[in-house]
Amino acid sequence: MSEDRDSGEREARHALRMARKKAVVDAAIARATQTRGLLLVLTGNGKGKSSSAFGMLARALGHGMKVAVFQFIKGSRQTGEQAYFQRDPNVRWEQCGEGFTWETQSRSRDIAAARAGWDKARQALADPAIGLVLLDEMTYLFKYGYLDLAEVLPLLQARPPMQHLVITGRAAPQALMDAADTVSEIADIKHAFRAGVAAQAGIDR
Repeated sequence: MSEDRDSGEREARHALRMARKKAVVDAAIARATQTRGLLLVLTGNGKGKSSSAFGMLARALGHGMKVAVFQFIKGSRQTGEQAYFQRDPNVRWEQCGEGFTWETQSRSRDIAAARAGWDKARQALADPAIGLVLLDEMTYLFKYGYLDLAEVLPLLQARPPMQHLVITGRAAPQALMDAADTVSEIADIKHAFRAGVAAQAGIDR
């Protein structure tokens, strides 16, 4: 009988806690009445920034949106994401780099590729038919001085009202994070590469 009573009391306490939590969550949902395009920044030293962005890309396509992807810095070797998403007619995919800086070893070429890619991205950021724009690894362009954030930021903020924008990359500048609606930092806890494991298809590329 004592065990039954204790179990009943635990159930009652649990139900009370969940009822209070539900009230808090419901109130927060009721307050969230705005509908508009969001600026999201995914930064940090950990693995998974671009992968998270591609998850949002899949969500957008699932809702029938048109999307545009601009991959800066990364070279021409096709990734699994590109091979998959390019099959969809609602996806525009542009590779805007010649490879990581240690591969090109030419600052002038890197700057030219970055600015050419940005010119393409600007067109997408002005197109209200595109529901989501992904600027993958764009933070490096600010870090290395290839683009001036003070010039870029007003154009990011002037995009169509319902267009979502996702920017990924390490060391996102503070001004970009301040302008964002959502910022997520992915920490580097452990990585197989440091144990001598090569980049794996389906996981790293």
